[in-house]
Amino acid sequence: MKITRIETFLVPPRWLFCRVETDDGVVGWGEPVVEGRAEVVRAAVDVLAEYLVGQDPLRIQDHWQVLTKGGFYRGGPVLSSAVAGLDQALWDIAGKTYGAPVHALLGGPVRDRVRVYAWVGGDEPAQLGEQIAEQVEAGFTAVKMNAAGATSPVATAAETAAVLARVAAAREILGPDRDVAVDFHGRLTAAAARRVLAELAPLHPLFVEEPVVPEQGHLLPGLVTSTSVPLATGERLYSRAEFLPVLAAGIAVAQPDLSHAGGISEVHRIASLAETYGAQLAPHCPLGPIALAASLQIAFATPNFLIQEQSRGIHYNKDADLLSYVVDPEPFRFVDGHAPRGEAPGLGVEVDEAAVRAADRTGHAWRNPVWRHADGSFAEW
Repeated sequence: MKITRIETFLVPPRWLFCRVETDDGVVGWGEPVVEGRAEVVRAAVDVLAEYLVGQDPLRIQDHWQVLTKGGFYRGGPVLSSAVAGLDQALWDIAGKTYGAPVHALLGGPVRDRVRVYAWVGGDEPAQLGEQIAEQVEAGFTAVKMNAAGATSPVATAAETAAVLARVAAAREILGPDRDVAVDFHGRLTAAAARRVLAELAPLHPLFVEEPVVPEQGHLLPGLVTSTSVPLATGERLYSRAEFLPVLAAGIAVAQPDLSHAGGISEVHRIASLAETYGAQLAPHCPLGPIALAASLQIAFATPNFLIQEQSRGIHYNKDADLLSYVVDPEPFRFVDGHAPRGEAPGLGVEVDEAAVRAADRTGHAWRNPVWRHADGSFAEW
């Protein structure tokens, strides 16, 4: 069996899909994307396709080595994301070839269902209570919210109080038996994070995500020791090498993204690395159905898995949603806040190719917003 064609599809709201076709007629799908830079990743996939076309798709680990190390300049979000989507597609082909779900190829399932959480925004608090109540009614046992919008470099008393008020309101609705995760999104400085974490601890968040931007990972040891709140990071880390220092710093939850951090192959290894540090895995995935399908395959085969992010109804999804490009929504039917384990081969999701090709004709040019402080200087989004 040989790879004969690789195509990419730029589909709303902000996603990029890839399709890998073989001469045996087996097709694999992946989701290689950097949100806001999808066109750049598309070009990277085209370059990597020059190597893959004509190759045996089942030599996944060998291809991963060549795709990530075959060029003198390595790493970074664009290359790692291009590799990630292609890697997902190769695992999809392998599962379909062997007639087994990817989690079986990774050693078999360690659980029967995967806990998932829903997004409820939080940048602006006006609709927060209503959004959380809707997710509780839908059966979710956990939600995630942004801690704040644009925040001053040294958070004011009012900004700190607003964060606490939002999380307290969420906790009141959720009660003690459900969870709230709080995403700082790197919007706070380390000093502001220490102050807010101390106040958040009594509200018992499941974890606080990205307390500082990833380039300040050297500050994580001090933050970890300053709080009892579990800290999480990793959506902007792309390899085992980048996860090693933050795991050594003592983070509680690693959050690699299956569409950024080298795909199924590398995230499976990151999960094992995290396990040696006693850290849990909670893959980042505010993306489309292929990325989520790949994430769930990892979740079913990973002992130290905690919870899975998913994008149904997320605020980014304006022109399409999680189910817009799948033939059967069953793989994403959440029951009591969990995704049941499926046994369909490969990634376990059937992509609606006609819908994808039609959407690609429209495409998108999604860009994240650029925020500024009141004085006109740049603010972290």
